[in-house]
Amino acid sequence: MALPPLPDTAVVLGASVSAADDWRGVLRVVGDALVASGVTTPAYTDAMIAMVEEHGPYIVISPGLALAHARPGTTVLGDGLAVVTLATPVSFGSPHNDPVHVVLGLAVAEVGTHLESIGALANVFNDPTATSRLAAATSADEIRAILEVSS
Repeated sequence: MALPPLPDTAVVLGASVSAADDWRGVLRVVGDALVASGVTTPAYTDAMIAMVEEHGPYIVISPGLALAHARPGTTVLGDGLAVVTLATPVSFGSPHNDPVHVVLGLAVAEVGTHLESIGALANVFNDPTATSRLAAATSADEIRAILEVSS
């Protein structure tokens, strides 16, 4: 399975989040991008935050990279991906992979497809330069090229 399309509305480059907002503010930016692209409702953003509050910073999957997601359900309108790069890295509380520079938001409509989407993303990050190239990207087209997805 290929990754879902990545429209311009789902890409936010150089986002600024105040220290008071911490990682929750970052997930709100990611959630807003998923909502703007039409694949989730605002309640999905709350669900992503709740997942981290409940399970800890497990979404910080490698140095500088977080993969935000929540369970499929009525808050997911379709499969989608969002990419947010941060002007200033944010700590999620991961002892090995903080601070985070790039956050991917993943929404999948059906339970069975989420592992396929995560596998497709994992293939991108087999390249150890992928996170730093995403962090340095200056356009949605550049992000799509790195992830090898369509708009």
